Amino acid sequence: MKEYFRLPKWDISVTGIVFLVMLFIPNIIWSKMQPDGYEEASKHENKVLLALERTGEVLVSVLVLTDRRLDRLSASPRTGYLLTALVLMVLYELYWIKYFRSSHTLADMYSDYCGFPLAGASLPVFAVLLLGVYACNVFLIAAAIILGIGHIGIHLMHRKEI
Repeated sequence: MKEYFRLPKWDISVTGIVFLVMLFIPNIIWSKMQPDGYEEASKHENKVLLALERTGEVLVSVLVLTDRRLDRLSASPRTGYLLTALVLMVLYELYWIKYFRSSHTLADMYSDYCGFPLAGASLPVFAVLLLGVYACNVFLIAAAIILGIGHIGIHLMHRKEI
């Protein structure tokens, strides 16, 4: 348990870069293919959830980019957390491919995928949470929880509106 409260080895993390690229590329493409009605729906977002989402995004981005413990690969039971996080991110990519091939509606945006509710929000949050467990980084775990409350909360609100 003490390992979770040790400060990370600060440096650029290749694993963190890979995860952020997997996260950002679909979002950049999405910015050009937003669903009809998204702009109007986003005007009514809960300000507390939005603040939590933005705070979580910044914290997660900084922490996955700078924690070199994410790059240690060894044959241990904890490697399963890293592999599961990677599988979740691959599912996230597949979710976006499904969305980009769809008619780009709000229902498409907030759909489930492979049994994951609100896949566009939940898959990356769970992946980051698992990265935090893998790296024994309590700060990354906390950042993932903050991001999850905001990001998943906002997606839930949008989904209820449609």
